[in-house]
Amino acid sequence: MLSNLPNTIKLLPDQLISQIAAGEVVERPASALKELLENSLDAASTDIQVSLMQGGIKQLRVADNGSGIPQDDLKMALTRHATSKISSLEDLEAVASLGFRGEALASIASVSRTLIISRALETKHAWRIASDGSVISAIEPAALDIGTVIEVNDLYFNTPARRKFLKTDTTEFGHCEEAFTRVALSRPDVSFTLQHNGRVLSRFAAISANAGGPSKRFNEVLGAEFAAESILVDEEAAGLRLWGVAAKPTFNRNSRDTQYVYVNGRFVRDKLISHAIRQAYQDVLHHDRHPAFVLFLELDPSLVDVNVHPSKTEVRFRGGQAIHRFIYHSLNKNLATPTGISNLATASQVTHNPFNSQYAQSPNYPQYPNLQYQARINLNANQPSAFYETLFGDLKKTSKAVDAQDANAVPSEYAEARSGQTDDFPLGFAVAQIHGVYILAQNKLGLVVVDMHAAHERIMYERLKNALDDKAVPMQPLLIPVSFSADRLEVAMVQELMAQEEQSSDLGNLQKLGFEFAILSPKTLAVRAVPSMLKDADAVTLARDVLKDLREFGASRALTERRNELLGTMACHAAVRANRILTIPEMNGLLRDMEATERSGMCNHGRLTWFQVSMLDLDKLFMRGK
Repeated sequence: MLSNLPNTIKLLPDQLISQIAAGEVVERPASALKELLENSLDAASTDIQVSLMQGGIKQLRVADNGSGIPQDDLKMALTRHATSKISSLEDLEAVASLGFRGEALASIASVSRTLIISRALETKHAWRIASDGSVISAIEPAALDIGTVIEVNDLYFNTPARRKFLKTDTTEFGHCEEAFTRVALSRPDVSFTLQHNGRVLSRFAAISANAGGPSKRFNEVLGAEFAAESILVDEEAAGLRLWGVAAKPTFNRNSRDTQYVYVNGRFVRDKLISHAIRQAYQDVLHHDRHPAFVLFLELDPSLVDVNVHPSKTEVRFRGGQAIHRFIYHSLNKNLATPTGISNLATASQVTHNPFNSQYAQSPNYPQYPNLQYQARINLNANQPSAFYETLFGDLKKTSKAVDAQDANAVPSEYAEARSGQTDDFPLGFAVAQIHGVYILAQNKLGLVVVDMHAAHERIMYERLKNALDDKAVPMQPLLIPVSFSADRLEVAMVQELMAQEEQSSDLGNLQKLGFEFAILSPKTLAVRAVPSMLKDADAVTLARDVLKDLREFGASRALTERRNELLGTMACHAAVRANRILTIPEMNGLLRDMEATERSGMCNHGRLTWFQVSMLDLDKLFMRGK
């Protein structure tokens, strides 16, 4: 069979093997930076300085004051499968260092022009070695204090096809900054400096445990608001420890951009851990929002396999169910504390006894005349007229006064609807609103109950779909643009989309959605226009949620296969909110819109928007005729 194949099996050249390995380990400049930072930490460095040029594509430089590389090991450091961190299967099954594969430096060097200068501890001189793709220079003397400097220049210069997949300098720097942040969060005892194009952007001094250690570093890196809205977590059981900070449910996010999990100091993305955390938050957080946290899981290295992915960001646990339970119960316990027993008691009291004096005096509480009489009515069967007069007498007078006052505000069709003589309006006409959430309407069949937010959301969703089908959503310029803070990746994405709009004669993706942005700084965006249908929505929150979808799935995919999810997000912002008091004409306007909107019986999340209670059902409920 093999003889019939056009190509025979043969060994690949060493250079091609290294370049293939580089594709697995070095996906982009941020991947190379992660590997170099981990090597610096493994070398017991206490000061690490990172310098980038053009997002790390032109140059990526990491300098540390660690133990250094001896002269005799410099050439071996650029050889594949060479490492000082493991030497046996037992070492591999209980890896304690961050780097151990022995591929990072060799892979990076195979697709760049790399320079290594290092001076090991207790040696008099520093030495240097350079690699130009597959060509490795001789080792030469150099000048350097204790530690190591690694320069990675012209990444992917010899593999142009892979270089084409790199994004703009701004985008690549955003990924590098995120890799830098992850490492800086994990080691508050180490000082870190980040430069880009010669400008210092971040500098974190080393912090001892006595000076606040992790908490102070979290504050510096993630901001004072996160620190103020977070609770400390530190739980131990059965050789496991979970510590760090978890944000209160009130400090939630529209994306997973503030979620950091470390296993034995290594940043990971693990489904088991993520699921346990989501479960811990599920009863206190809306399903559309995401929690924020920095959590460290410590356990015996033999219980976790970190050798399941070249980038070492995925792990596999031995005894995963026990670890899942430990994480869930640890977080669940700590998240229950901030709510407070007194708050729960107050909420319970209000829920089950809404007529207590404190609640009844609230300005938002509907004041019904003579409601207090219910507690002291004389149920005398021999005097039924006196009983009903005591209970409803004042209400009748109030009702007549209100009817007389609002007679001009009620549509002429309302009288017909009350008498059940019209079939033109299936949902009937509004008669009242309950707690700013539900509309009560009367139609020919009986009572209609409408969830006004869900109904309006469906209406806006269908209108947005129709507008986008007509090529573009109408845009409403803002009189005063609204600025907001954004991370570098969001700014880079907007920059790319704006560049595409300038280069194309057709409407860009942002314009199709009815948005116009401006870039004010590397970390600040401004909203200059929003969809006209959403002009009353919170412009910043709306913009953040739309950018989240565009960033997570890409603009083209978000506007094709995930178009409905994106428009659903926008429609939710446009929908009338709970506790909004509507007038009778406004309620009737919503009913008419529902009658004219396709699929208005369900919102775009699959929930009912209204239901009918017939007169027959009401008669059965009150046992009329029996």
